[in-house]
Amino acid sequence: MKGAKQTTLRDEVTVTGVGVHSGRNVTLALLPADDDAGIVFRRVDAEGNIERQVRADVRAVTATEFATVLGDTAGPLCSTAEHLLAALRGLQVDNVIVEIDGPEVPIMDGSAMPFVEALDQAGLTDRALPRRFIEVIKPVQVVKDKSFGELRPYEHGFRVEAEIEFDHPLIGKQTLDVDLTPDTFRNEIARARTFGFMKDVSKLWSAGYALGASIDNTLVISEDRVLNPEGLRYADEFVRHKALDAIGDLALAGLPLIGAYKTVRGGHKLNNAVLTALMNNTAAWRVVEAPVERTVRPRGRADLAAGVPAAAFGPEVS
Repeated sequence: MKGAKQTTLRDEVTVTGVGVHSGRNVTLALLPADDDAGIVFRRVDAEGNIERQVRADVRAVTATEFATVLGDTAGPLCSTAEHLLAALRGLQVDNVIVEIDGPEVPIMDGSAMPFVEALDQAGLTDRALPRRFIEVIKPVQVVKDKSFGELRPYEHGFRVEAEIEFDHPLIGKQTLDVDLTPDTFRNEIARARTFGFMKDVSKLWSAGYALGASIDNTLVISEDRVLNPEGLRYADEFVRHKALDAIGDLALAGLPLIGAYKTVRGGHKLNNAVLTALMNNTAAWRVVEAPVERTVRPRGRADLAAGVPAAAFGPEVS
């Protein structure tokens, strides 16, 4: 990271797809942006006129029930932003304008890889100013029932330590520790898909969620098997997707983080609570520019526990 410059896109790129919860077709464009612009979401109408815009920031989060929703005092602007945010942070894109003509970022295949491919198509270019970071200098913790989240100092960049525990024979207890770099994001995180349980479908539909979900964009699990014909992309795809969500949710710090994030039985609500706690404690972080060179350890570690766990974590559309 020594001497790193801020980045943006070289060219504009567009993707289309369906919203996993709304079921609506959406077109999303990623555009280059100036230094210090950050990640900005713009809602546009059918003619491309800007209706509203918000900067991707923890203060813009309006809901975290089944996805991360961004908005302002006028209400929600767009939901399910976490996979796109994870791709932007994972590939170290600092400044970008996201134009969207619907209420929800398209789910694509349920992972961040289609957004990675779109960013590769657009290409990245350095800007003039140095990259800035939020460095965690004191631990911040949040405990909610059986869920635990912590951001703590870590001198090697940004690290995610994720643990999940589901009372299900195909999942059980899974853990993943990974230092985030563009390579580790591409190879170990980006292809992990959102997942849900077949037994919860009717309840989600009746609540107005998962209206666009299908086996084309969601890893669907019955009582004893994965219903997707191609099966799992990773043996521990479930925890890898939880790490993906955490990376996207923590991108709402507004700047890349230098620190380690540990999440146990977490989700969007916990990720948002921990990040909010950090930002509210100004003694726990500081802004630094292009820090001195750090030793990057690009290899991650994953553990897949066998058997059914003793504890259970309630199902969630992730």
